[in-house]
Amino acid sequence: MSARRTADSPVHYRIEAPDPHNHLFHVTLTVAEPAAQQELSLPVWIPGSYLVREFSKNLQNLQARQGSKALALQQLDKHRWRVACQSGKPLVLHYAVYACDASVRTAWLDAARGFFNGTSLCLRAEGHTDQPCTLEIIAPENIADNAQWSCATGLFPIKVDAQGFGTYRADDYDTLADSPVEMGPFWSARFTACGVPHRIVVAGAAPSFNGKRLVADTRTICETAIRFWHGEGKPPFKNYLFMLNVVDDGYGGLEHRNSTALICARRDLPRTTPPHSGEGYTTLLGLISHEYFHTWNVKRLRPAEFARYDYAQENYTQLLWFFEGFTSYYDDLLLRRAALLDHGGYLKLLTKTINQVLQTPGRLVQTVAQASFDAWVKYYRQDENTPNATVSYYTKGALVALCLDLTLRREGRTTLDAVLRSLWQRCAGGPMDEATLRAVLHELGGRPFDAELDAWVHSTAELPLEELLGAHGISVKREDAPTAQRLGLRVSETGAVQIKTVLRGGLAEQAGMAAGDEWIGIEAQGQGWRIGKLDDIALYAGTEKAVTALVARDRRLLRLPLALEWPAPTGRKRGAGRPAADTISLGVTDAAQAARWLDAR
Repeated sequence: MSARRTADSPVHYRIEAPDPHNHLFHVTLTVAEPAAQQELSLPVWIPGSYLVREFSKNLQNLQARQGSKALALQQLDKHRWRVACQSGKPLVLHYAVYACDASVRTAWLDAARGFFNGTSLCLRAEGHTDQPCTLEIIAPENIADNAQWSCATGLFPIKVDAQGFGTYRADDYDTLADSPVEMGPFWSARFTACGVPHRIVVAGAAPSFNGKRLVADTRTICETAIRFWHGEGKPPFKNYLFMLNVVDDGYGGLEHRNSTALICARRDLPRTTPPHSGEGYTTLLGLISHEYFHTWNVKRLRPAEFARYDYAQENYTQLLWFFEGFTSYYDDLLLRRAALLDHGGYLKLLTKTINQVLQTPGRLVQTVAQASFDAWVKYYRQDENTPNATVSYYTKGALVALCLDLTLRREGRTTLDAVLRSLWQRCAGGPMDEATLRAVLHELGGRPFDAELDAWVHSTAELPLEELLGAHGISVKREDAPTAQRLGLRVSETGAVQIKTVLRGGLAEQAGMAAGDEWIGIEAQGQGWRIGKLDDIALYAGTEKAVTALVARDRRLLRLPLALEWPAPTGRKRGAGRPAADTISLGVTDAAQAARWLDAR
């Protein structure tokens, strides 16, 4: 590191990968004017993914020098260090980070692809995190097709080569942490949306990938979202980058201020041979829409508790039902408005969301505000009891948004679209709290909406979905649920029936089944039958109302008496305290009325 480079940048990171086969990024951090006894730390979580992930577990061989002198390092706790250095003289640190997590949250490196978030690789120099910093990315070595590798990031380029390797600038550590980097022989395309440059890079696609189709549909999504927030105005970013990692089987995304990292299954990409765009591609478009909408809703308009991230510990808020849930409402709705879905396609997706909530007993246990606060210990640490104890702030939050939107539209004074745009203006695209949401709803809606928010967000009361959908030309039809739902089970059926979850209050729980059991067979009418899937039960039970289930638990065989249907309710509301015995489907009863909601601009 030259003295001139150090002087030009208060904090400089150099990222190298001399041997991608060992999955190690090598990092050199130079602090131009350190404090005496300079402290450093590595984040324990990444904003947007609410779990302490202990990124420091992947850091190794940390060393420090000033000039030619090696310095002593003291580890203060799991993610902080103190360097015995002098003030004012450039401090240079060397370390390596193991990168073998293919998710969007951490870092990955092999001979085919590299990816990292700053929260995984870049130590924070305490006292310097508000200063500008530079990130120098060196093309990996020891790769046969090294010349084909490129680099992409949302950071501002200072001096980069034609492949994108070189030096980038970040205004501060927050910007650096919020700007992931993709490297490899990826496919790339550029487009403009409402006059703003966008780029999409795709790693791992099959030869049948139809890039032209993906670019066209992504542009349509971006233009629809920009016009949703700003009409004919400009978005709050000068450029935007989509980074899509294509794998055999996977799904997910993480939002950033002017970029997003995405994962999808290879079979879900649009294809040229033969042309293909099934449900998987619709799911991918919904993911793109979701993460792009987050550019406004959570990255800028964000919980007041996130006004400044604390990277050292959990950052709690009760508002994820708004920031994730409302984004989940609009991601598919904007696909409809962009004409990438028809009415039937949108209602099919909405039906799935409604059924997911109705078939979760935890909705009667935990409010969606509590679910937001508990994300750190519950949503991101799911187990066999999760559906019984929690509700998703994504899915129920989306239904809260639906109920608010339909209520506002029925009363005729405003819409949820207008509420979000007003929040953006009132909060200047910055931190907000629930009180501000309530104030805007009162102002635009002409009355307080405290009763609705108290019931829908801060209690476990059921949402008035059927009434509100009916008022907008949408019917709610109840149908028999699949066998697993009728029994109160979630299972895997790969040659055998393996019980994953026993839902609270269901028939399986009443019989004594438990997560981890293997359901081997049933006895009915004096005969025993082996089952390979739950639908076999109807085949072998016939008209019987009860059978004996044969299950294996801890190598023991158990015979459990299993009722196959609930008795008629006696004074208790159907479904209270046990899984829903049916599912719902949505249909259009008044096309003109439905269009006023579904086609609204």
